[in-house]
Amino acid sequence: MTDTTAIMARQREIASEHLLFKLMEYVEAQHPGLLDFMEASLDHLGDPATDDTKDDAGVRQIAARMITGARKQGVDAG
Repeated sequence: MTDTTAIMARQREIASEHLLFKLMEYVEAQHPGLLDFMEASLDHLGDPATDDTKDDAGVRQIAARMITGARKQGVDAG
């Protein structure tokens, strides 16, 4: 039996990440400096969990990888 809620959450996450990633690429191409601005904000990013799963560094690493990917991909490659 599949957990429909978990599947839908995963699909929303994938779609949201894709759209955000493409938006980052596009805005950076139009207004250079966005990715630098976003990268500078990572120190303020954290995991809102209040239990043992809280992992601020893990959340920051994911965001940093997204920024790095947007820098590498660029608007012309996608």
